[in-house]
Amino acid sequence: MKDFADIPALMADIGARAKAASAKLAFASAERKHAALISAAEHVWASRDAIIAANALDMEFGQNKGLSAAMMDRLRLDEERVQSIVDGLRAVAEQADPVGEVLAEWTQPSGLNIQRVRTPLGVIGVIYESRPNVTADAGALCLKAGNAVILRGGSESFHSSTAIHAALIKGLTDANLPEDAIQLVPTRDRAAVSEMLTMTGVIDVIVPRGGKGLVGLVQREARVPVFAHLEGIVHVYIDKEADPETVLKVVLNAKTRRTGICGAAECLLIHKDVADTVGRGVVGALMDAGVTVHADAGLQSLDGVLAATDQDWGKEYLDMEIAARIVPDLDSAMDHIRTYGSNHTDCILTEDDVAANRFLTELDSAILMHNASTQFADGGEFGMGAEIGIATGKMHARGPVGAAQLTSFKYLVRGQGTVRA
Repeated sequence: MKDFADIPALMADIGARAKAASAKLAFASAERKHAALISAAEHVWASRDAIIAANALDMEFGQNKGLSAAMMDRLRLDEERVQSIVDGLRAVAEQADPVGEVLAEWTQPSGLNIQRVRTPLGVIGVIYESRPNVTADAGALCLKAGNAVILRGGSESFHSSTAIHAALIKGLTDANLPEDAIQLVPTRDRAAVSEMLTMTGVIDVIVPRGGKGLVGLVQREARVPVFAHLEGIVHVYIDKEADPETVLKVVLNAKTRRTGICGAAECLLIHKDVADTVGRGVVGALMDAGVTVHADAGLQSLDGVLAATDQDWGKEYLDMEIAARIVPDLDSAMDHIRTYGSNHTDCILTEDDVAANRFLTELDSAILMHNASTQFADGGEFGMGAEIGIATGKMHARGPVGAAQLTSFKYLVRGQGTVRA
């Protein structure tokens, strides 16, 4: 890995080249962008052995750094996961091109015809940790939306990201699009992140994807607009009218399928009327699956349960741990979520449509679910092909950030020599 003595100069050069590339991408044809993504997918698959070998270096680095099992799982690539990267690139390629889409059109009494159409944001900065697949996801989505992107991957995934990035560049070259459309910051030096956060004349929006420390840093220090979520404090509420079989299936999947992703369940809320039946059953099943349960007093008589502390409410474990609490009713469950949640993803398990509709209507999380695993909180599962992240703010991009969310809009106003009285 090359050392760069002058990080500000490095980032200024990357930024200037990204800005120039974005001007060309803004009007690149849908066909050329499609071709670039299909070609990139082919190059990723053709270089899978090199990508997996690079990942082995990152896995060694992560192990020496003392990463948790969940974080190591995020980092790991094998042939199946490389195939998922390929599938994601192809899925984004096949989506409708959002650029130029007419969002609304009307004619004023003055005779003016007005259209609101999608347009690229410009240059996107993506700062991420661990997961090397983000290199492909972010590169593909930004390209699809006509944006140039500056990728700053985590130090843990440096080699994997570099290998994947090389395949993306080959795709751009094959389609005769500028190589500078997708740039990867070629250093682990954290000074590069600080530079990105202040590049207001170049970067139009920053998307951080990682843990609380990274996202908090970006939100505190960025002078560039940010699409972000701070944490995935994901709740599952078991209503008194929940189906026991649905509860067992959904809760186990929501917690244990992959514990290190932001859609993993972190807190279980159980209606008091089913605490001694369905509640105890699912808590026992979680412990049987190897999950450590931090529970309130009503569940502590179960063998193996740990007493929850105040720190367990609103905690993102990202591991085989979960908090559990008995609540008197739906209103109390929603109050708990409003107090301790992060507006990411929350779920209700119930056969009562009235309760479900209240939950979906009265809470304001970016994603709200009814009788479905929170592990579906993912752009690919939403039909977006891939995502850059889950945005929990109130800006125009909320929930999974796909290609359409990486656009703004402009107004096209047409007249026939029309003048204002």
